[in-house]
Amino acid sequence: MSRTLILLGLVLVAIGLLWRWIGPLKLGRLPGDIVVEHQNFSFYFPITTGLLISAVLTLVLWLINQ
Repeated sequence: MSRTLILLGLVLVAIGLLWRWIGPLKLGRLPGDIVVEHQNFSFYFPITTGLLISAVLTLVLWLINQ
């Protein structure tokens, strides 16, 4: 369990450091992501982005376990 948490923390740090190059990919504004913006309220629900990240992580983890 501790190895998993350490690995997850390292992955999050790596994503944070690489965000400058990941940002232009527009991962947060894909078609299918719900964005509601009003005068003093905004709501964001990234359905498509979450599905895409989940599929990529599933494929990577499946390849690692093979």
